[in-house]
Amino acid sequence: MQEKEVEKLFNKGFISITLINFVVYLVYYLLMVIIAVIAKDELNATMSQAGLASGIYIIGTLLARLFMGKWLELIGRKAVLRYGAIFYLITTIAYLHMPSIAILFLVRLVNGFAYGTVSTATNAIVTSYIPKSKHGEGINYYGLSTSLAAAIGPFIGMILLNNTSFHTIAWFSIILILLTTIACFIFPVKNLVLTKEHKAELSKWTFDSFIEKKVGFISFIGFLMGLSYSSVLSFLSSYAKEIDLVSVSQYFFVVYALVVTLTRPMTGRIFDNKGENYVMYPSYIFLTLGLFALGMTNSAGMLLFAGALVGLGYGTFMSNGQAVCLKTVETKRIGVALSTYFIGLDLGLGVGPYVLGELHEFISFPALYMVAGVIPIICTILYAIFYRSNPMVKKIVVDEKI
Repeated sequence: MQEKEVEKLFNKGFISITLINFVVYLVYYLLMVIIAVIAKDELNATMSQAGLASGIYIIGTLLARLFMGKWLELIGRKAVLRYGAIFYLITTIAYLHMPSIAILFLVRLVNGFAYGTVSTATNAIVTSYIPKSKHGEGINYYGLSTSLAAAIGPFIGMILLNNTSFHTIAWFSIILILLTTIACFIFPVKNLVLTKEHKAELSKWTFDSFIEKKVGFISFIGFLMGLSYSSVLSFLSSYAKEIDLVSVSQYFFVVYALVVTLTRPMTGRIFDNKGENYVMYPSYIFLTLGLFALGMTNSAGMLLFAGALVGLGYGTFMSNGQAVCLKTVETKRIGVALSTYFIGLDLGLGVGPYVLGELHEFISFPALYMVAGVIPIICTILYAIFYRSNPMVKKIVVDEKI
């Protein structure tokens, strides 16, 4: 009876950790889209300081991903999830007292570390509840929690920002994280059983104990995709003001979420039955088309159509890149592999606003989105070259067809 429960994709463990992950990411995205405005309006920060208030969070996240990939298995996934959730709660409560921009920087840094710790744990824990025959489908359904949070979080954040105070927003976030922390202590986490040799290997302070080289390429592609998508996350609201589509722009993320929700089950099955190439190449193409459409937007319908294309592009890539990681490494290296992959994604999202923001000093928003749209084309070329030249990847594709 227990084996049947494990073989079912939608078992209790899978559903529980997916819901926990959704709330963790929801609070992250909710605060990400409003914190620069809060820094500027309530703490009289300059534009560069407001940008740093957003970006410094990513630094904390990257540090957590770097260290927690190995500590997940050494300390145990249960401990990292539960104590990480407590730290996430404490650092979210800290938003209630921000007397200066320097304190805000500190709060954002440690809150980013806490978020990185919990999300790294959830990304590894869910793999224990997905049958091997359904890796693509399982990760796509799980990834839906992240994609929906990436759409719903900014939507809620913008609505709350326009209708309430930051104090209310902080309390809303605290309540969500409190409920999540309670759920983390109720949820029965499975720790990975390690051999003495693997424990000794992870205990060493070597490059391999922090970074999984086998997923280095897909992590680099993740960096480029995150860099490209950051143009949407960081500049959509400003661009919408410029083209007089502010009222419609908040529904951009709603359309994104709906498209991802409707297509995610199908892309997961295609991944499992046909292979990753049938999913990854279209994701690059759709993101390019979405960003090009955004750059040419002159109506509400065009803006929402761009949202749908971006959802098919970046939303599809996020989870399927994670599924590629699972296929590439042994079970004992999953924690480090997923940590490496999300370091790439987060680094792209963190570096993107600064790089593209500097570029915007010289070019218009439409031109900026055209430049961002070229990046997925580069990803397509690099991905094609890598698949032809890398025997390890070829072996993975061959093995899944046997």
